Amino acid sequence: MIKKFIDKLLGKASAPSAKGGKPKFGKREEVPFSEHGINPELVDRRANDVVRTLQDAGFEAYIVGGAVRDLLLGLRPKDFDVATNATPEQVKSLFRRAFIIGKRFRIVHVVHGRGREHEVIEVSTFRAYLDNTAIEQQVSGNERTSKHALAGMTHAVDASGRVLRDNVWGPQEEDAVRRDFTINAMYYDPATQVVVDYHKGIQDAKKKTLRMIGDPATRYREDPVRIIRAVRFAAKLSPLGFELEPKTAAPLVASQTLLADVPQSRLFDEMLKLLQTGHALATIATLKKLGLARGIYPLLDVVVERADSAFVTAALQDTDRRVNEGKPVAPSFLLATVLWQDVREGWEQRLAQRQHPFPALQDAIDEVFNARIGDVSGRGKLAADMREIWVMQPRFEKRVGSTPYGLVEQARFRAGFDFMRLRADVGEVDEALAEWWEEFSTGDDNTREDLLDQAREEQKARQKAQAPSVRRAPRKDPVDASPRSDAAVSDVEGAPAPEGGAEGQAAPKKRRRRRKPTGDRAAAPPAGDNSQD
Repeated sequence: MIKKFIDKLLGKASAPSAKGGKPKFGKREEVPFSEHGINPELVDRRANDVVRTLQDAGFEAYIVGGAVRDLLLGLRPKDFDVATNATPEQVKSLFRRAFIIGKRFRIVHVVHGRGREHEVIEVSTFRAYLDNTAIEQQVSGNERTSKHALAGMTHAVDASGRVLRDNVWGPQEEDAVRRDFTINAMYYDPATQVVVDYHKGIQDAKKKTLRMIGDPATRYREDPVRIIRAVRFAAKLSPLGFELEPKTAAPLVASQTLLADVPQSRLFDEMLKLLQTGHALATIATLKKLGLARGIYPLLDVVVERADSAFVTAALQDTDRRVNEGKPVAPSFLLATVLWQDVREGWEQRLAQRQHPFPALQDAIDEVFNARIGDVSGRGKLAADMREIWVMQPRFEKRVGSTPYGLVEQARFRAGFDFMRLRADVGEVDEALAEWWEEFSTGDDNTREDLLDQAREEQKARQKAQAPSVRRAPRKDPVDASPRSDAAVSDVEGAPAPEGGAEGQAAPKKRRRRRKPTGDRAAAPPAGDNSQD
């Protein structure tokens, strides 16, 4: 066994055999352009450059995975991955801006461009196939609890067979068998325009079938995140008519308990992929169809539960629209819409207890973060963005003074406004409020001044309408010769009756009588005398 593992480590092992003498690895088929019909113009120029650089250095290199699948379907891939027989260190040495990342799977990110225009081409080394049920490098616990044991290991599994390390290099045929779905296990050489297919991926693409390579239950146990990937691919490709093969779908529900051992940060990232790849609504429908509406990840359970509400549905539709239009989307915005119900309810409870509005809102937000998100990678930035969106909502109600000017200058104003716009769309706030802020944020100085004047007038009208009404006594008609009694006036106004005076004039004020001084004070001079005492 040790010798076998060392051979695998060096990539020298021959292909293992299955029962009946049939090879475990698929038969290599080289499919020419005349059969697959991939349009080379859909291939990203930077991915072409990476492949050509590796090939010029004497290595094998291909575009691989979902990009090949999308190219076969006539779609323009959003991401391009490259597979090669060069080690990560050899890949890194060939590119000026390349970084080795990952522990479980070591890969290289080759970076092109800078800022928002930058593009990352992910380069992986062909990996060897290892029988995870027989491997001797088995550790107890998981990636977090077994860090010391995993140090220096190139391949390791836990007691359930889940792969914790997979950095043993091998030939292309073994790399293909360790990929998940047949339609993701094809290799495309843009130089020769040949597709290398080991597991009849092209046939499955034509039949619109999502089929797992090997035994599905075993593959889900090796990496439980494949459960989420199965949902994602089924949702993404459902508009094209793709369906999960029955044998691939059958173990999904029973296997989802394996996700409990996956790090929360990885599950969180996979959840975001489900919701931010332009197929969020289809993902919700697929989860329900497969019986996975609950149990994958607590926060995803909340999304599925609230997906039928008008507010969350609008947010999911807006996210899908933006992705399909090539616009950026932020996870903070979508999660802020999903959890707004919790924040609003917690805030209203605290206001009912006569807490100050702003601290009450902050406390409600903290409570939601602790209950719903927990400690996941990137929570600091995510939480800060979500908090800004929520805290901005009551500020939209204040449209006087310098508040509007300060608000539109905030970095997260647009996200906060879009959030309020969605609230207006579902009737949670007045539509006129959203229109006012839309005009103010895009208007010039004169327009803004006019809008502020309008807001002031509206505020005065509201204050006047809300002011308590005062009943006043009717004024005396000059024609009426019969004066009202003093008692009547007193009864109406609730004040003492006037003591007299001309008609239509206030009664003269009574002068207070001064008391006579007594005793020694009788000799004091009156006020105004210039006497010196």
